[in-house]
Amino acid sequence: MAVATTVTVSSLCASPLLSPRTVPNFVYQFAPKFSSFKVGFESLQLRTALPATKLVVRAARTESKGVSLGFRAPNFEIPEPLTGKVWKLEDFESHPALLVMFICNHCPFVKHLKKSIVKLANFYMKKGLAVVAISSNSVATHPQDGPQFMAEDAKLFKYPFPYLYDESQDVARDFGAVCTPEFFLFKKDGRRPFELVYHGQFDDSRPSNNVSVTGRDLSLAIDCALSCQPVPSNQKPSVGCSIKWQP
Repeated sequence: MAVATTVTVSSLCASPLLSPRTVPNFVYQFAPKFSSFKVGFESLQLRTALPATKLVVRAARTESKGVSLGFRAPNFEIPEPLTGKVWKLEDFESHPALLVMFICNHCPFVKHLKKSIVKLANFYMKKGLAVVAISSNSVATHPQDGPQFMAEDAKLFKYPFPYLYDESQDVARDFGAVCTPEFFLFKKDGRRPFELVYHGQFDDSRPSNNVSVTGRDLSLAIDCALSCQPVPSNQKPSVGCSIKWQP
């Protein structure tokens, strides 16, 4: 399946221009185990003065898969465009749990959850959760996902976590990441390495499916990890845009 967005361009040979980023209005309230949000989006159209031809741009719909629970978090060493700092896995070793998110700037599935992800991260980071976001998309095909725009996004949405740039795409391959957003929750017992306990969706909400964003699935997993309870193994895969690999 695919999510279709209609843009208007002067000819089929023209490339769609990037539209201005919009920040959705939302209402946010935490419940005892999860957060509740209402997020609204408006469709965007680009117009030119010349006679126009409609071009439908489709975002490939991809599910997270192929990574087994118990998988050990791979080492990484990649920069944060906003600060220039290089982050490593060992920087998070003092935390009992680590949430690694593969996201990007342009994907409509990520945009749908972006504000909610920030709220969830703010809530659980105060409880000891370490959080890091990574963008691995090719800037050759999607320049809007490049480091300069990542830094702007991090400032605009006030990310409380580092947003790292995986230029080589090696980190995405090491994690087995295939889509954005994709969530990997790791738990650490004492001096043991971080081990994967959750690899699933944020919740049931998708762009245009009229299901409210709650963060329930991921929140439940984090609650279990931080309270040393077993995380349910029945996990629905995350759904989003495919990672844009280098051509």
